[in-house]
Amino acid sequence: MKIFLSFCIALLGGASQVFAASGHGGGEATVNLTTTALGYASLALFVLAYVLVIFEEQTHLRKSKPVMMAAGLIWVLLAITFRMTGIPPEEAHNAILRNITEYAELLLFLLAAMTYINSMEERNIFQALRSSLVSRGFSLRIIFWITGFLAFVISPVADNLTTSLLMGAVVMAVAKDNKKFVALACINIVVGANAGGAFSPFGDITTLMVWQKGQATFGQFFYLFAPALVNWLIPAAIMSFFVSKEVPVGLAEKIAMKFGAKRIIFLFLMTIVTAVSFHNFLELPPAAGMMLGLSYLGMFSYYIKIKEKRALDYDNPLGISSADHDTPFDIFKKVARAEWDTLLFFYGVILCVGGLSQFGYLALVSHQMYDGLGATNANVLVGILSAIVDNIPVMFAVLTMDPVMPVGQWLLVTLTAGVGGSLLSIGSAAGVALMGTARGTYTFGAHLKWTPIIALGYAASIYCHFLINSRLF
Repeated sequence: MKIFLSFCIALLGGASQVFAASGHGGGEATVNLTTTALGYASLALFVLAYVLVIFEEQTHLRKSKPVMMAAGLIWVLLAITFRMTGIPPEEAHNAILRNITEYAELLLFLLAAMTYINSMEERNIFQALRSSLVSRGFSLRIIFWITGFLAFVISPVADNLTTSLLMGAVVMAVAKDNKKFVALACINIVVGANAGGAFSPFGDITTLMVWQKGQATFGQFFYLFAPALVNWLIPAAIMSFFVSKEVPVGLAEKIAMKFGAKRIIFLFLMTIVTAVSFHNFLELPPAAGMMLGLSYLGMFSYYIKIKEKRALDYDNPLGISSADHDTPFDIFKKVARAEWDTLLFFYGVILCVGGLSQFGYLALVSHQMYDGLGATNANVLVGILSAIVDNIPVMFAVLTMDPVMPVGQWLLVTLTAGVGGSLLSIGSAAGVALMGTARGTYTFGAHLKWTPIIALGYAASIYCHFLINSRLF
């Protein structure tokens, strides 16, 4: 619970100081609201909501619900506090609009990306890849390296959750009865997926947030390629010595991609190009480019529907199954299958953190962390603590604090927040997902056993970043 711990440090270190309530626009009142009763109540609401998020697996309460409620209540308390202290009510109105705008950009961007991923899944793209890998007859050690490498190279385009589930399915299909191999392979996949997402603006929510905020340009993220590669390679190389060279029994399973699959991959790449072009050349939000890219898929989905209907009328040359005929390709069904719990969770997080920022808590934390510890130590700490709590609120809090740092430090915190979640199985969506896929085999304890090795990769990646990107500091 990084934010909570930081708040405690800040309050113990000097809560009586007066800080401006930092929200992104300036013009907020400079009244100290951190020691007000409603300020403490808002802080308690956020901590309580996040405790419920942490215990989601035990309570079966979707993570979006408590943070959305906390977000609404925090802004109610903030509006009341503004009135009580004589701050014009429109300050709260303007502040929440800024946060809603930030969320809208993130929502539209992710909605387009998730729709493409769901469409590729429906066209059997991921299943065909899994089938191809499983039927090759590789040894367990080779499969260990292949799945880790593919997790590293796929996650910069797809999200780390989808990537880890795909590679986890390969591992389970090959040797689900070999518990030692499954545990090591899952750890390798988690580290690879998180590392791969750290050097691409599209690879993780945190990198996307940093890019959309303009703290680093699109091309600058690729300076993190070598540090991210080191982060995965060092633990993978050490763990591979503990993986058997046994060759499992091959499977004859063969899955073919459906009609239009390759063109959807091409359209997804063109959508990424469009989003980058919107941002770099037109100075428009990347989310607008992603929505234009979603229209590419919308038009192509109509073409798929027409072609498949005609194929069924002419002796089915495309080999369409009866199930496909009963449920034709529909882009809006792919939109409906987006991770709405996750998307609404982001809404709650952004508004919770934005509200606490208006109370002045993030300015307090920024003073204690970045002024007290220094940018490097603070950014390394962000990565370590992101293994305990989701890295999204951590990164949004840092962006809201907006400490004055060179681009090298912004890339450092992007790296640490992205790969720090690999230190524990609960530190990233990839780890949590694989604990469900390989339940009872890949566990918190199994991952914890290798945490020192993963930490070695974490430290080496930071050193590598300072070594090869020193000109950025």
